[in-house]
Amino acid sequence: MTRLSLAQVPETSFFVRRSLASMHFGSDETEQLTHLQRYADGVWTPERIEARLAGIDDSDQLALEMRRLRREVMVGLVARDVTGTGGLDEVIGVMTALAESAVHHTVRVHSRELAKRYGVPIGTNGEPQDMLVVGMGKLGGAELNVSSDIDLIFLYDEGGQTQPVGEFERARRQVSNHEFFEKLAKRVIPALNDLDGTGFVFRVDMRLRPFGDAGPIAVSTAMLEEYLYTQGRDWERFAWLKARVINRPVFMRQAAFDDALKLLYSLVRPFVFRKYADFSAISALSRVHEMIRTQTLRRQVGKQDEINVKLGRGGIREIEFITQTFQIIRGGREADLRGRSTRPMLRLLAERGVIDNAVAERLIDEYEFLRNLEHALQYVDDKQTQILPPDDESRARIASMLGVAPDDMMRRLIDAQAFVAGVFDSIFKTDVPTEESPGWQTGWDVADEEGRRACEDRLTELGFSDVRGLSSRIDRLLNTRIKSIRNADVKRQFKKFVIQIAENANQWAKLKTSSVPGDEVFHRYLNLLDVIAGRPTYVALLNQYPSASERVGRLLAMSRWAADYLTAHPLLLDEMIDDRAVLYDDFSPVDWRDWSENLRRQLLACEDDQERQMNLLRDAHHGAVFRLLLSDLAGRFTVERLADQLSALADAVIELVIDLAWRTIPTRHVERPKFAVVAYGKLGGKELGYASDLDIIFLYDDPDQEGVANYPKLVRRMLSWLTVQTSSGILFQIDMRLRPNGENGLIASSFEMFKRYQHNEDGNGAWEWEHQALTRARFCAGDPDIGRAFETERRTILLQARDPAKVAKGVVEMRQKMLEGHPNNSDLFDVKHDRGGMVDIEFVVQMLVLAYAQRHPELTNNFGNILLLEMAGRCGLIDPELARKSMKAYRHYRKMQREIRLSQGENAPARVSHEAAAVDRAVVLELWQAVFGQYA
Repeated sequence: MTRLSLAQVPETSFFVRRSLASMHFGSDETEQLTHLQRYADGVWTPERIEARLAGIDDSDQLALEMRRLRREVMVGLVARDVTGTGGLDEVIGVMTALAESAVHHTVRVHSRELAKRYGVPIGTNGEPQDMLVVGMGKLGGAELNVSSDIDLIFLYDEGGQTQPVGEFERARRQVSNHEFFEKLAKRVIPALNDLDGTGFVFRVDMRLRPFGDAGPIAVSTAMLEEYLYTQGRDWERFAWLKARVINRPVFMRQAAFDDALKLLYSLVRPFVFRKYADFSAISALSRVHEMIRTQTLRRQVGKQDEINVKLGRGGIREIEFITQTFQIIRGGREADLRGRSTRPMLRLLAERGVIDNAVAERLIDEYEFLRNLEHALQYVDDKQTQILPPDDESRARIASMLGVAPDDMMRRLIDAQAFVAGVFDSIFKTDVPTEESPGWQTGWDVADEEGRRACEDRLTELGFSDVRGLSSRIDRLLNTRIKSIRNADVKRQFKKFVIQIAENANQWAKLKTSSVPGDEVFHRYLNLLDVIAGRPTYVALLNQYPSASERVGRLLAMSRWAADYLTAHPLLLDEMIDDRAVLYDDFSPVDWRDWSENLRRQLLACEDDQERQMNLLRDAHHGAVFRLLLSDLAGRFTVERLADQLSALADAVIELVIDLAWRTIPTRHVERPKFAVVAYGKLGGKELGYASDLDIIFLYDDPDQEGVANYPKLVRRMLSWLTVQTSSGILFQIDMRLRPNGENGLIASSFEMFKRYQHNEDGNGAWEWEHQALTRARFCAGDPDIGRAFETERRTILLQARDPAKVAKGVVEMRQKMLEGHPNNSDLFDVKHDRGGMVDIEFVVQMLVLAYAQRHPELTNNFGNILLLEMAGRCGLIDPELARKSMKAYRHYRKMQREIRLSQGENAPARVSHEAAAVDRAVVLELWQAVFGQYA
């Protein structure tokens, strides 16, 4: 079906037909069509709208001109849209611009007229004051409908009194600022809202102001702040998410007006967006939505054949709620998720992986369809309606405006509503445990002997052993830890959740991946509850979504290290709330460049708040590590692949920190520092573990003398960024002892100084063990030119001719020192430090590189111990079969080390029975003998 022709527009829209007649174009259809063509030809840009109103200073003339302008704009929009010339973006853009311009000029003209009588409002700071008009809803989001009302809130910044100043010095009577702005508001509303022979401008709705219809019509920002933080309700957080000041200054300087806006947004932002991931938004919005849906159903009693495309099931409001809920949850931590417009935010949520990309694109498609349908309904008679009538004639009229057949329109509408409703339900579906808790005696949670006994009896029935210890911790949590919380519902949520853990912990402990009893799982969960006791929103979430609490329980049962990590960083519960946590067993490699760029944008968005930047960086790093951990526990990683990912993540973080720290140095002399970070040890060999320290040094290559002062500053600031404890924890522990001259050396070395030191030109340079460390060194972040120069120099040093016997003697001596530094007095075998363990393999590899790289230059490639063993076998330096067995042993050791750390905690020594390591140890001792035996 084709779009309507221009001649069909008046036949389809009663509003257009009536408007053309009221414009006195006569009854001749040809003349009317000529004028309609004129309106349809031009796009109503903000500049064109502004030009119509800017020169008017009389309120009566302005009221008339605004009504004429709206009628012309509306006629043009209808004609362009239904004929296919315009579109949704044009319609909402023009209507938003019209509202902004109309509101501003109405405030301007009436402010000046009042000032002639009362003077200019002056604040306590002696500066003029203006009314701030806050647009809410679709106006705030710049998504205004053609026949929509506008939700406004009138604010002013400071109290005070009007004064006869400047051009208003003849004002005869002074009033308080509050009285002035109240009078102004009472003029602005009818100027926009009242209907006369020419029509109206916009219907004005003031019910979103503090205290609703019972509240003052103009509110100070101080009163607004007190209201929001003492009486603000859940639904008001969603309303204020889209809030935007839409007028411009009249009396104030632009800079002062901008400061007032910043102050307003700064006091509203913490009300809307919480510092932590705010999962209570789901239940809060569920209540709001249920209330709206109930009201909608009541209005439709006896009108079941009507369809509400906005408030009905699967309508526009549900798409907006889906978007706003995730914004509220994450916007406190991710500033770019605080946008006011629906479609851009849906795309960003998909980009962040919060919503599936295909789902987001479909939601956007359906949103655009439903908004176009809504506009068509309003085009008919300029009524604020979202109801699709049941009769065939009305539906045929609406379908023709959309350019489709009526049956096709209805099929599309039904499909759209079904899809949107399905997505909405999948997000807001809850499975709340019943209030009744069979088996738990009344008073089990009371802090007395009878309550303790009741709790212990129930824990015994459930199969726990440490009932005394568990009961004591439960008592401490419920009757001490959260005692100060006044909210009875919060306390009830904690009590319910303790029951949920108790009744499931033994089941979680029976997982094939778990090796701990249910008592230990319970204790781990109580550790987590102790930490999140001050953030009851998490407990409410876990109560509301048992599937999420089960995921957490299974994770706690699988890994002590994971339990400790989650307890240390409870924000990571965000990762467990939906099905994303299940998808980590289908891991695909992370593009750390994209990850870095996304994070960089977020960091730069809060560049004026370093503490927030540091927390954001830590939260992002912890989240990335946690996602790798979940994939690891799901069995999706080899040891090498996991280490590669963790090393790449560390590189990305260091790269970001270089940039962030450099920006904070006011004396920086170049835009990009000529500076690089070199990694040694685990990071250098890309064998990083979850909790590994970073062995790094800092080099610069800059002829500018200012660099001598600036680069040490950069290093100190980087160390602060990386190691300082903030409310979000730390990033890494840093070890810089491998820099030239060790702990006595400069924290930042010029590249030339590094070269001289490595070549030991003055006899005070690098020791042989420092060249040994170079075998596992690599450039990891910073200036690539310095990175390439470092790699060239590293190869040059490693390619030097060396006496194998001398190298062997030095390596053996160093190995003995390490052995003495890590005594093992247990009956177990230490897979890392004991003879025949991992360190022996690593020292063998380093010996082979130092002693034979001149003959076999390929050994200088930093490929890691496993590949270098294979290369040594191919080069004939060791027996190829022995090399293969040694590679297998090293893999096995690293796997055992990882499993021990995951199951027993970060600080657990990697020790196993001698029987478990016997085969691998024998291979490694054979390798050691083969390489070093000839030099003994």
